[in-house]
Amino acid sequence: MARGLTSNKTGALGMIVPDIVNPFFAIAVRGAETVARRAGFRLLLCNSEGDLALERQYVEDMISHRIEGLLIAPVGDRSKANLLPLVRREFPFVLIDRSVAGLDCDLVQGDSISGARKLVSHLIALGHRRVAVVIEPDNVSTARDRLQGYREALDAAGLRMVPDLIVRTSADRAGGYQAMQRILDLDPLPTAVFAVNNMTALGGMQAIRERQLMVPRDVALVCFDDVEHLAVLSPFLTVLNQPTETFGTVASQLLLDRIAGKAGEQFRRVVLQGDLLVRESCGAKAHSPLSVAAEP
Repeated sequence: MARGLTSNKTGALGMIVPDIVNPFFAIAVRGAETVARRAGFRLLLCNSEGDLALERQYVEDMISHRIEGLLIAPVGDRSKANLLPLVRREFPFVLIDRSVAGLDCDLVQGDSISGARKLVSHLIALGHRRVAVVIEPDNVSTARDRLQGYREALDAAGLRMVPDLIVRTSADRAGGYQAMQRILDLDPLPTAVFAVNNMTALGGMQAIRERQLMVPRDVALVCFDDVEHLAVLSPFLTVLNQPTETFGTVASQLLLDRIAGKAGEQFRRVVLQGDLLVRESCGAKAHSPLSVAAEP
């Protein structure tokens, strides 16, 4: 502590995520901490709970604790107001998973457009023509990108996008549960659902089972991000598996380079690719392609 006060260096990095319960962010934190620790830094973690005011408070708290750099998965585009003070001070920070419209900075994100297109195209290839999507509000970059991938898959198959099949919600289990309740009230019932992430998929699974329905017999279900400790459950979720820990390791290294003055003036954008893991929840292993009437 004394050395830090003298040198103005605390050996601490900060990290803010919107939902530490989500395994995606928990694993990304692990990756970031591993790289930070090997470089001699400690990582201070805060959970914004997707709340802009809380995110702003945590940014201010981190700075008051004299961290040397910040990793942040922002709430959404409105996080720009919380991060602009860091830009003006030329304070080192890196965005993880989500970009912020109108903000130029270092960024590590997944290819959400391509990933969503893969998932939905796979469902269409199985015969599904009425595919619903559970998605976040449009002010979250991953939601915009994944909805675009959904749209591109429909367009490629000659299917029109039906507004009633797009249900916006919070990207957590409760949001997924509520969104699936709305989807299950639709007539006719969609034959498949694409969930924006693993937590919304788990909430959706709960709602499906409460209606005495089964995945994939009554409705197929796919999502972004694997849930390793739930892989033993049946049916196994078909997912677009992102290299979750790599989000944290790469972002942490970018931040350390920025702190050390090795990054240069050009901001860096790293896009990580994911893999389609086909399991039972999409129906691929249960039967041959479905006989489903085409969307009118």
